[in-house]
Amino acid sequence: MSEHPPKSGPSKTAQERDARLKAALKANLARRKAQARGKGGAEATKTKTRTED
Repeated sequence: MSEHPPKSGPSKTAQERDARLKAALKANLARRKAQARGKGGAEATKTKTRTED
C-alpha cells in the first residue's frame, strides 16, 4: 500500500483560488467605490435642495 504524505498547508490550487478571490474582491470594491462616488454627488445635491425648501 502506498501512503500519502501528510498535508502541511493549503495546496497550490487553494492558493490559486485565494489569489483569484482576492483579485475579484479588490475589483468589486473598486467598482462599488466608484459607483458610490458617482451617486454621492447627485444624492448630496438632492438632499440640499430638499432642506432648502
